[in-house]
Amino acid sequence: MRFRTALALPLALALPLLVGSHAGCDGDGNATEPPGNGGDPPTGVGLELVVDGLDFPVWLTSPPGDPRLFIVEKGGRVLVVEDDALLPEPFLDIRGQVSTGNEQGLLSMAFHPDYAANGRFFVNYTDTAGDTRIVEYRVSGDPDRADPGSARVVLTIDQPFSNHNGGLALFGPDGMLWIGTGDGGSGGDPRGNGQNLGALLGKLLRIDVDGAQPYAVPGDNPFIRTAGARPEVWAYGVRNPWRFSFDRETGDLYVADVGQNRIEEVNAVRGAGEGRNYGWNVMEGTRCFEPSEGCDEEGLTLPVVDYDHGEGCSVTGGTVYRGSEVPDLVGAYLYSDYCGGFVRSFRFDGSRAVDERHWSELEPPDNEVVSFGEDSDGELYILTAGGAVHRIVAR
Repeated sequence: MRFRTALALPLALALPLLVGSHAGCDGDGNATEPPGNGGDPPTGVGLELVVDGLDFPVWLTSPPGDPRLFIVEKGGRVLVVEDDALLPEPFLDIRGQVSTGNEQGLLSMAFHPDYAANGRFFVNYTDTAGDTRIVEYRVSGDPDRADPGSARVVLTIDQPFSNHNGGLALFGPDGMLWIGTGDGGSGGDPRGNGQNLGALLGKLLRIDVDGAQPYAVPGDNPFIRTAGARPEVWAYGVRNPWRFSFDRETGDLYVADVGQNRIEEVNAVRGAGEGRNYGWNVMEGTRCFEPSEGCDEEGLTLPVVDYDHGEGCSVTGGTVYRGSEVPDLVGAYLYSDYCGGFVRSFRFDGSRAVDERHWSELEPPDNEVVSFGEDSDGELYILTAGGAVHRIVAR
């Protein structure tokens, strides 16, 4: 994504961006209201502050079956919230190993599905050379502290530029580790990584961290027998997939891809979308990019939702709500924009977005929404650049 401060993380990264003027403002610099759905959304939802005063929180997650919240700060710390109280010591502190330029930093963490038994978790960060690292750690004898000496590098990806680092590592419903990578940065994908199956950049990767050291390639990855392709690739043609997610009930995949100068997009596919080409840099959203007219759309998976930079500047992907506390939201995919500050939702019917809604009740006071988070019960959270974490609740 793009951030508007020196901390500006990854929105272009998919949190990527800030390349043009600040979208979400009118010609006088006043914030504009994103279009709604033609009517007021149902009442009964709101935000509850969990913690504030954090240093640019970018990710929130929980181990399976664990009520604690683990919050990732861009600068290199992982904090623990237990019973809505922030513990005094970080779970992990790797600030000396992390570069923290605009879209760089400690960007996510993922707990192994069997974390309760094996204590393994994985982090995605940009190292001091600016390259992406996926590193495994283990918990120490204290369940609230990681063992810093247990670090094992799983994968390193060279980054030619400082932006578009992707940033998310996530275990899918298949037990594999999924990694979103940006196209390598600069602007317009100058190295053609998005459409190059021989590059790890501009992709969704899928690896097996249990099958071998440092990892194995799953035998059903779609390009494993394609000449010249990296076998880790699951899908390609993304610019900066800052946040993607799986619906925990259906397994459907949602990929929010930060745009270049005009269009932000959200992709949704039935299942995991094996071998999909999401179009970058042939297309930006539903518009031709290279070439600017007459591009070949054959074989491309186009977004189910897109919007232009009159409404925002860097899409912040969320997830489908499958919790029990907010009945109005069950089955709805929530997303936001780092500049627009809106919170919107839609439902995916297998081919298109339906029941699109605008939730003014869920817009945080600090409206620079960096990320959504999901706890072990499926309840959702909103994280802001100003350091706040809010829980979505029923009112």
